Amino acid sequence: MNKLRILVADDHEIVRHGLVALIKACQGWEICAEADNGRQAVELARELKPDVAILDIGMPTLNGLEATRLILPR
Repeated sequence: MNKLRILVADDHEIVRHGLVALIKACQGWEICAEADNGRQAVELARELKPDVAILDIGMPTLNGLEATRLILPR
């Protein structure tokens, strides 16, 4: 069974760790990467190609909306 690979990006460490803990508790889901800013999220998404990316809208360096535009295939 293939696991759902998830990238979590949030600049608030406590929020990010909380999401990661919830996701890890779900059978068949795994965290493939964590990012603390939008630019890092884009780089990790391009490198690791997660199935799902959970992005905070208000992050430094690059916000979640702009990061999403860069991550999504065109």
